[in-house]
Amino acid sequence: MTAVDDRPAAPAEAPRRRPNPVLALLRNSWRQLTSMRTALVLLFLLAVAAIPGSVLPQRGVNPEDVRDFYTAYPELAPMLDRVGAFEAFGSVWFSAIYLLLFTSLIGCITPRLRDHVRALRAAPPAVPKRLERLPQHEVLPAPAGGAAAVAETLRRRRWRVVVRGDEVSAEKGYLKETGNLIFHTSMVVVLVGVALGSWYGWHGNRLLVAGPDGVFCNTRQQYAEAKLGPRVGDDLPRFCMQLDEFDARFLPSGQPSYFNAKVTVDEYGGAPRPAEFSVNSPLRLDGANVYLLGHGYVPLIRYTDRFGNTQTSNLPFLTTGDIGLTSEGLAAFPDANVNPDTGERDPNLQVAFSGLYLPTAPQQPPFTRSEYPTEQNPLLDLIAYRGNLGLDAGIPGSVYQLDQRQVRNGRLTEIGQKQLRMGESWTLDDGTTVEFVGTGRYIVLSVRHDPGTMLLLVSSVGLVLGLMGSLFVRRRRIFVRVLPAGSADGSGYPDGGSPTGGSSLVEVAGLPRTEHPGFAAEFAQLVSAIRGDERGGEAGAGSGVEAGAGAREGAE
Repeated sequence: MTAVDDRPAAPAEAPRRRPNPVLALLRNSWRQLTSMRTALVLLFLLAVAAIPGSVLPQRGVNPEDVRDFYTAYPELAPMLDRVGAFEAFGSVWFSAIYLLLFTSLIGCITPRLRDHVRALRAAPPAVPKRLERLPQHEVLPAPAGGAAAVAETLRRRRWRVVVRGDEVSAEKGYLKETGNLIFHTSMVVVLVGVALGSWYGWHGNRLLVAGPDGVFCNTRQQYAEAKLGPRVGDDLPRFCMQLDEFDARFLPSGQPSYFNAKVTVDEYGGAPRPAEFSVNSPLRLDGANVYLLGHGYVPLIRYTDRFGNTQTSNLPFLTTGDIGLTSEGLAAFPDANVNPDTGERDPNLQVAFSGLYLPTAPQQPPFTRSEYPTEQNPLLDLIAYRGNLGLDAGIPGSVYQLDQRQVRNGRLTEIGQKQLRMGESWTLDDGTTVEFVGTGRYIVLSVRHDPGTMLLLVSSVGLVLGLMGSLFVRRRRIFVRVLPAGSADGSGYPDGGSPTGGSSLVEVAGLPRTEHPGFAAEFAQLVSAIRGDERGGEAGAGSGVEAGAGAREGAE
C-alpha cells in the first residue's frame, strides 16, 4: 500500500520583480553625475574647453581677427569654424559641459545640505563606554559641581554641549562642513552669474572725440564693436554723451598717473548734466556702465585744393602701443578738387595722407617713435597720395589706414613725404597745400551691462570664506564621565596614586573627526581648565591652538 502525504503544500514563492533596466540605467547615471568625482572632472573639462576661447580669435570680440585667421590659415580655419572654435563660449560642447557641471553641483550639494542641517539640529553623540580607547584620555579629580561645572567650562569655549546625567558630550567644528557647502554653493552661483551675463548682458566699444562734433548716442549702429546677449534686443538704454575735456598726466618715466574725462550726459527723460569718470571709477548710468579704456590724439589736418576750397580732417590717429603714444592714422579728402562752377569731380584727383604722429619727437632723426606721451615736441610725418580712393565704387575700407591695394594696382600714386611741425604747411606739386593746424583728444569707451556682476561678487566672497572654513576648521569631540569615589584605580594620575579623601573622579577623552595636529595641545588646555588650573584656563581661552580655533569659529 502506498502512503499518502496529507501535509499541506508549501505556499509558492512570489516571482521576483525584475528591475526596469531603463530606470536602473537612469538611476546609476544620476548617481555618477552627482558624485563629487564627476563634478571635479567636469570642472577640469570646463577649464580645458575655455582654452580655444583664449587662444583663438572670437567673432563676438574681434571679427577682424577671425578674418585675418582665415587669410593666414585658409585650410585650418574652416575646420575650426565647423566645431565652433571661433565662438567657443557659445558652442554646443561648451554649453553641454557647463550645464552638466551645473547639474552635478546641485546634485552634490542638495543631499549634503540636508544631512548637514540634520547634524546641526542633532545633539552630540552619547559618551562611549570605553573612553580609554580614544586618542586622548585623562583621569582627574572631579571639580566642584560635577558634570554641570564641566559643561559650563566647555560652553565658555564655544563647544556644543549636552549633559546626560553624569556624562557630558561636546562637539566643535561644524563650520568645516558649512564651509564646504558654502564653497560649492558659491560655485553654482558663479555659474548662474555667468549665465545671466551671457544671456542678458551686452557691451560695445566706441571711440569718442572731444568737442561738439564728438557726440555719441547709445545705439548699436554707433558702436565700432558691439555684442548683445541672445536675450537682448536692439532697444538699449537711451542716453547721449559728449566729451568736453580729457586730462592725462604722466610720471617722468612716461608711466600714466592720472586720467579723467569730463562729459555731458543726456539721459532720456532728464536734463543734460555734467559727469566725470576715470579708469578705476566708471560712469554709472541707468542700465549701463561707461569705462575708460584708452586715449590718444587727433591731428587736425587742413587741405586746400586747386580751387581754393578747404577741408579739415579730424580723424583720430590710433596708438601703436608704445609708452610715448606714437600714433598712426589717415587723413582722406575724397571731395577734393571739385569744380565750384560745374560741381564736377574727377575721382582720380582725390587726395589722402598717411600719417605718423609723435607727441614728443626726438631732437635728431630718425623720427619713428615718440619719447614721451605728452606734446612737448609734436611732429607729424605725412605721405601724400593722389588718385582714386575707391570710395565711389563702394569698396569697404578702414578710416584709420590707407588701403594699400589701391596703391599696388596703380589707382593711387605716392607724390611725396613731408615732416610738419605744428602750424607748418606743405605745398604739393600741383599747388595744393596741406597744413598741420593742431591736435585734439579722443578717448576709447567701453559701455557695458552685466546683470550677473553682483552675483559674481557675492559668490567670489563666498568661495574665499567657504574655502577658509573648509581648510582651517577642524571638527572634534570631547567626552566626560564623572566617576563615583572608589570606582577607578587612579592610573591616570602622574604619581600613580589615588585621589585623597575618596573624592569622585572625572574621565575626559577627546576624538578629532579630521586630521588635526594641534588637537593634543588643545585637549591638554581643556583638561587644565576642567581641573581648575587658572593658568591653564587662561591659556586655553586666549592662547595656543584654542585661540586660533576660537578666531576661526567665532561665528559658530
